[in-house]
Amino acid sequence: MLFCMKANNFQLTVFLFICVAAIYYSGCGSDKSDNEAAVAEYRSESTIRMAMRLEYLQRRLDPEINPFANSSRIHYILSQSPPADPVNRAYYRTQLAREFLHAGRTREAIDLFHRVENNILSDRDVYPDELLLLVKDMLAISYLRLGEQENCIHHHTTESCIIPIEEGAIHAHREGSERAIDYYTELLEYDPEDYNSRWLLNVANMTLGKYPRDVPDRWLIPVDAFESEYNLDNFPDIAADLGINVLGLAGGAIIEDFTGSGYLDILVSSWGLGDQIRFFVNNGDGTFTDRTEEAGLTGITGGLNMVHADYTNNGYPDVFVLRGAWMGADGEHPNSLLRNNGDGTFTDVTVEAGVLSFHPTQTAAWGDFNNNGWVDLFIGNESTPGNVHPCELYLNNGDGTFTNVAADVGLDIIGFVKGTVWGDYNNDGYLDLYISKLGEPNLLFRNEGPDDRGIWTFTEVGQQAGVTEPVNSFPVWFFDYNNNGFLDIFVSAYDIDYGDVAREYLGMPIKGDYPRLYENNGDGTFSDVTEKTNLKKVMYTMGCNFGDLDNDGYLDFYVGTGDPDYRSLMPNRMFRNAGGKYFQEVTTSGGFGHAQKGHGVSFADLNNNGMQDVYMTIGGALEGDVYWNALFMNPGNDNKWITLYIEGAQSNRSAIGTRIKITARTDEGTREIHRTVGSGGSFGGASFRQEIGLGNAAAIDKIEIFWPSSGTTQTFTNIEMNQFIKIREDKDRILPVDIETFTYATQ
Repeated sequence: MLFCMKANNFQLTVFLFICVAAIYYSGCGSDKSDNEAAVAEYRSESTIRMAMRLEYLQRRLDPEINPFANSSRIHYILSQSPPADPVNRAYYRTQLAREFLHAGRTREAIDLFHRVENNILSDRDVYPDELLLLVKDMLAISYLRLGEQENCIHHHTTESCIIPIEEGAIHAHREGSERAIDYYTELLEYDPEDYNSRWLLNVANMTLGKYPRDVPDRWLIPVDAFESEYNLDNFPDIAADLGINVLGLAGGAIIEDFTGSGYLDILVSSWGLGDQIRFFVNNGDGTFTDRTEEAGLTGITGGLNMVHADYTNNGYPDVFVLRGAWMGADGEHPNSLLRNNGDGTFTDVTVEAGVLSFHPTQTAAWGDFNNNGWVDLFIGNESTPGNVHPCELYLNNGDGTFTNVAADVGLDIIGFVKGTVWGDYNNDGYLDLYISKLGEPNLLFRNEGPDDRGIWTFTEVGQQAGVTEPVNSFPVWFFDYNNNGFLDIFVSAYDIDYGDVAREYLGMPIKGDYPRLYENNGDGTFSDVTEKTNLKKVMYTMGCNFGDLDNDGYLDFYVGTGDPDYRSLMPNRMFRNAGGKYFQEVTTSGGFGHAQKGHGVSFADLNNNGMQDVYMTIGGALEGDVYWNALFMNPGNDNKWITLYIEGAQSNRSAIGTRIKITARTDEGTREIHRTVGSGGSFGGASFRQEIGLGNAAAIDKIEIFWPSSGTTQTFTNIEMNQFIKIREDKDRILPVDIETFTYATQ
């Protein structure tokens, strides 16, 4: 099979296909429409070549080993002769029905599951009990998914799938949830300790407006379990009003000013290898325009995650798209480096830049590890038994090309890497690297700087620093949660039993693991403050990021939950930072408890009013697990703020790694607010402009900027609040930014 070939044979196969395809596409073009020809002519040759490579790979996904190629798996199963033995034939049909469900063909799945159920019930002596329970469990979730498709997707409202479900999201098409209730009741009668069925029974009743009234007391999740710990105002989802509610699978999200207009644009991906990346330009008047084709991005597809930075130092952020995660040997897909041309277009320069490789991955991080003013790129690849994919560290050569130096500096790590971030945790001016590995202890690499030969080296100090857990982890970030000037680490767990959601709401111990918040002790070590800060909670996290919901100057965060299984239907969760002491859950009061799978998260002030909104890419991994992306609009607050455009000169243009310290005066005295320039967490990208809440400050006494490459600190005093300003590394004065605010064009 293609994906069992050695890397050089694989690349040769792809190359030969591209050569043949290029000859075909470069012909007279008489079989293409004028529009298709115009798009093909507009895109760069390198972008066309990548698009053809991706199209080819999509057709070559192996249904035998790839659990996410569901339509192909249906054809593959149907190509096999059904077993003659009735029990094996029932298992065969159950697997086929499961693939129908995973492919989004829910009615067909339900019909086939019922046929199997009827066969079992007609001859109970032949079929094992576990098969009947399996089929009933699959019928329950199939009907629940049918209700989601017929209501939350096809008749979507701003309240759809927000837990606890309110009146505006009650299902008009009731069959799905009604039948799901029947099956979950039957499953619970058989096993009252089935906490996942208990949870989903409550959810199904919510969708019909029957919760809590019609849920039997012995299976009820109490209403007060959903109460928030702080009364945050509701953030309504306005994505549909603005036309940015893309329907897709799991994917990345980046909010950044890609066009240089002063307004933040949106770039989103969906991980299906044939799913088109979408680019929405902010018009500065409350509306957005889909400029995907005009940007030359047609055919650039897939990407479970994306990360951005200005690697050319030309003032326009570029994008790196990550592909192949979770697919093992069938995920040896190329990533894409999209160069921003500065005119509203992008060019795929993966090959020309020297970053073409074929490894399964979803995580990477930009950072100038050697402080030469050019951002470098670390890629965390996924290795599995028999499929070794070392991590990569691409050194920016400063001429548009990169060189992989991972082996030279000791970062050619082997493992199933799920998250990676740069951060200067010991404040020595050098970026260090934290790596989350699924199923193994996490790693912290301390940057030692250059040795006597000028070669930069790293030392792994994770155990010494006390930051190796949880063993089953996923997204990660550095942030200064308590504003003391030292970067702390948050790393979320990816290890639960599905019933843990109900168990937590019922005040019971969970079977899985919790996330970790590691507080920086300032001496090279960290303390686990997860329980102390009220974060010992179920966070089965994929995408997540942080920002400041209420402009109080303390960083809050939002986590997207779930996994590919349809039964992992749990609310995404929002946590408010209470003065750097602990976190308060505000999921329900803020309206953030979306039950669909949450992935790329971006906090951003999209309408330039000084308050951050929250954009989330929503959808699962299975072909049929699509959902609408969301934009949660900030309802506003009375706290002060300031937005800083930080631009490097000797340091990298994006100012990644630059540290900011604001000293603000309040009625109680003075306070410090610390930030480090970056895009946030490892799954979702926020803008590099720093949108900083100031709480109830009366004035800004001082802003200090520490530049990593030059090692200098700039100090500015007596700055007005509630404004946009620009600070350049080579300028000794603040530059005002004249930018318009606007209200969203909501219906």
